[in-house]
Amino acid sequence: MTGSGRIAIIAGRGGLPAVVASALDHPLVAALDGFLPDGLVPDLVFRVERLVPFLDHLHREGVTRVVFAGGVQRPRLDPAQFDPATAQLVPQLLAAMQGGDDAALRGVIAIFEESGLEVVGVDRIAPDLVPGPGVLAGSVTEADRRDAARAASLVQALGAADLGQGAVVAQGLCLAVETLPGTDAMLDFVARTGATLRPDPNGARGVLYKAPKPGQDRRVDLPALGPRTVAHAAEAGLAGIAWAAGGVILLDRPATIAAAQEAGLFLWAREA
Repeated sequence: MTGSGRIAIIAGRGGLPAVVASALDHPLVAALDGFLPDGLVPDLVFRVERLVPFLDHLHREGVTRVVFAGGVQRPRLDPAQFDPATAQLVPQLLAAMQGGDDAALRGVIAIFEESGLEVVGVDRIAPDLVPGPGVLAGSVTEADRRDAARAASLVQALGAADLGQGAVVAQGLCLAVETLPGTDAMLDFVARTGATLRPDPNGARGVLYKAPKPGQDRRVDLPALGPRTVAHAAEAGLAGIAWAAGGVILLDRPATIAAAQEAGLFLWAREA
């Protein structure tokens, strides 16, 4: 990618930070305390209560751009940990954290940008991680297409309320929507209850659909799918996984496609 200066990865849980790091030349990896990434040793661990010293450290290291990668939850803030400079940001931090996920992320981006750092998206760092339109595995039936369209409309409504980024629809019925516990919890619920919710046991098995929220700042918190998602979707008895083309990160594409083919699931980057 173009740009000057060192780039820092603000890492959370999961495998995405390591994938992003592999696409960069000597990035600085900083992890939020309590949310360490998989397969990647961070250069430093920071706390929100000492955010200003952390930002100052990034500048001293020559960092001009940051990319957020990985999952985090809103940390519990310890008033005793605040340094004087970060304490001045408490009203801004609390205002961000009391909103929905998208509002919180916009607040975080604003703080980084106000410090003089450019926030860039994963799709700029590693565009191959965000597939364009097409079927990557299996085949999609007309019933699957109807279920995906229904799920897409539900995800759009959820996103407009700053809630989840996913839904499961089978035979036109919404079996589950994604909320704070995340995609795995949603699919686990479908695995436990889906058989009783589908009106026709011989009908369409259902589709997991993922998409960014309407108007979401796509530099942070893009939905992600990977081999584990495929395994959970298979356990839930679904026919496949669809997502908004150009708006969802696909982790370890070869392994994800292989897992879908082995499980008999389709993978479809759906054009809106």
